[in-house]
Amino acid sequence: MQATLLSILGLALLGTLHTQDSIPVQADFQQDKLTGRWYSIGLASNSNWFKEKRHLMKMCTTIISTTAEGNLEITSTYPKGDQCMTRNSLYTKTEQPGRFSYTSPRWGSKHNIHVVETNYEEYALVATQISKSTGSSTMVLLYSRTKELSPERLEMFTQFSREQGLTDDEILILPQTDECMADAA
Repeated sequence: MQATLLSILGLALLGTLHTQDSIPVQADFQQDKLTGRWYSIGLASNSNWFKEKRHLMKMCTTIISTTAEGNLEITSTYPKGDQCMTRNSLYTKTEQPGRFSYTSPRWGSKHNIHVVETNYEEYALVATQISKSTGSSTMVLLYSRTKELSPERLEMFTQFSREQGLTDDEILILPQTDECMADAA
């Protein structure tokens, strides 16, 4: 009886660990090559804010730079109404290259960020597990060095998002815009 209980607990623990590590990370991740200007091309999420704001979302510009401590400073500029808004985030590196953590000062949510795949010169696929007191959600972002990406890259983003359990109405290719693009130089 005790052995059966221990094996059940062991399997449950293994399942929990597998869930946390089920999002892959870019092999041989080279953080310095990720820095620079990116455009957000795709966004997928099962969060409530995404469902509420989806119809308003447009492409934005993100600048990634490395801090002296080796963390990533993320500066995103995006159109909101008739204004350009800027949001700064500090992604703290973890022991695993390509994985970062972030805690939202505004909402208190904890973000476990994975750079899933990138070739550094064309695209980057980033997945985030978000935990907060009201529950958890998943977000997948597709970045590009230019305002357009090949249909194959867009399909890769859509397919990966589906593999994370997101439905087609939770996956969005962001409408292109020239709004706020000059401000993010």
